[in-house]
Amino acid sequence: MSNHVYRLSEIVGSSPTSVDDAIRTAIRKAAQTVRNIEWFEAKEIRGQVVDGDVAHYQVLLKIGFRVED
Repeated sequence: MSNHVYRLSEIVGSSPTSVDDAIRTAIRKAAQTVRNIEWFEAKEIRGQVVDGDVAHYQVLLKIGFRVED
């Protein structure tokens, strides 16, 4: 088993649909430019309320990606 080193970054995903969609959107977009993403942690969930209903979701994520040798 190899030793690994990880870097951390924070990203924010948003979606008018759901928290799940906000997370998946953020991870997919980050994966286009960041290699070796191996985990995430949801740090904060926020949203916008319009006329008494949830209109938009926003999730702050911490992502961990493996540093290449």
